[in-house]
Amino acid sequence: MGIIFSQLFQRLFGAKEVRILILGLDNAGKTTILYRLQMDEVVQTIPTIGFNVETVQYKNIKFQVWDLGGQTSIRPYWRCYYPNTNAIIYVVDSADAERLPDSRQELQLMLEEEELKGVTLLVFANKQDLPGAMTAAQVSEGLGLTNIRNRQWAIFQTSALKGRGIQEGLDWLVNVLANQ
Repeated sequence: MGIIFSQLFQRLFGAKEVRILILGLDNAGKTTILYRLQMDEVVQTIPTIGFNVETVQYKNIKFQVWDLGGQTSIRPYWRCYYPNTNAIIYVVDSADAERLPDSRQELQLMLEEEELKGVTLLVFANKQDLPGAMTAAQVSEGLGLTNIRNRQWAIFQTSALKGRGIQEGLDWLVNVLANQ
């Protein structure tokens, strides 16, 4: 019975469509998360040179998800994808404390961009399945998230390989986007 009502509601009002960017340093797990979202399975990936784009239906929202490569030479081109973005999923390798300052710098530069003013930010503290992974609180502190006052944001501990934490993060994102 509930399925009938949700299908009827979707036909009457349609699914909301949003543009999401998945960003972060190289080897953070962005592409693994993208394909976990789309196919709910782990896919063997290689470093993304350029971008991957997929459409993902999650609850009543259709995400157009842009996964942009995170290598140093590619990051300056991220800004080409900023216009019309509704949310950012920023992925951090929680097991790589050495590169957390670089990740913070890239995040801060991105959030200062005019096209991303007020855009919702979801941070995935990924690779929680690895020994020595930093907690969400440690990643949050390292990224300076508590200093962000001009947008809604949240951080979730995830493991793209195990599929943990991603759904909780997306549930939060869907609730925020549905209320905008």
